[in-house]
Amino acid sequence: MSVRVTVSCTRAQGEAAANAEGLFPESPSPPVLVADEPDETRPDEWLLHAYFEHEPADHEIATVARLGNGPPRFEHLGEDDWVTMSQAGLQPVRAGRFTVHTPTYPPDPERINFEIDASLAFGTGQHATTSGCLAALDQLERDGMRFGNVADIGTGTGLLAFAALKLWPEARCIATDIDPVAIDVARDNAAINGVKLGHVPGELLLAVAEGLDSAMLSARTPFDLIIANILAGPLIELAPDFASALAPGGTVVLAGLLATQADAVVAAYNALGVTLRHRGSGEWPVLVLAA
Repeated sequence: MSVRVTVSCTRAQGEAAANAEGLFPESPSPPVLVADEPDETRPDEWLLHAYFEHEPADHEIATVARLGNGPPRFEHLGEDDWVTMSQAGLQPVRAGRFTVHTPTYPPDPERINFEIDASLAFGTGQHATTSGCLAALDQLERDGMRFGNVADIGTGTGLLAFAALKLWPEARCIATDIDPVAIDVARDNAAINGVKLGHVPGELLLAVAEGLDSAMLSARTPFDLIIANILAGPLIELAPDFASALAPGGTVVLAGLLATQADAVVAAYNALGVTLRHRGSGEWPVLVLAA
């Protein structure tokens, strides 16, 4: 029997839970956690789903409840495969020339495909920030931009770094995240998607780092493309570091901010000589800036 336990949560709670490990140390079979945004007009009202392959015990239900807000809701899913059920609602995402799909769906032979397991980490392409970044990268390449040294800060699943290497296959690329679990997930996803790991052009280097505080990042500066899909606060805090790590004429793609936060983020970079080139639309705009 499969059971889905759902609790309301904020975006921050959903992201934190979906990327966490060790939340159910006493469970012989921990649940798969999937966070989603059911209504894009309410960007901070998310749902967190816990998929159990057994009837959850009281302590497991209590753990799920603590991850969100309000009482948990229960649904028995019968004999269907529980991991498949957890991903069945996640339709493939098309952004630019990319299609991002879970293992439930086949690749699109006419497009650049990435398979990302939605149960592993945030950043599957479903959220507007991730799909918006994919579209922005695609447009940069169509506009004739060429990059040889790329950094993806806060990589999550590794998806945006994978996309950059598909668009600029001769580039050196490094992807970092503050969460070591995310780096493990990115490494697994790289294997699934045929992305080579390593130090040479055309390969992806993975590292755990907070912001740009990493010897590996320092050794690779200056970057001609920096991608950061995180949150508005960290984007503003990191503005001086990003500006100093950017090559003359380099490009920064920023996401994870609400439309109401865009002006403050742009102002922080303008003050450092990094100016806005394109501002995306919608509730979660993607900002493209250049030095």
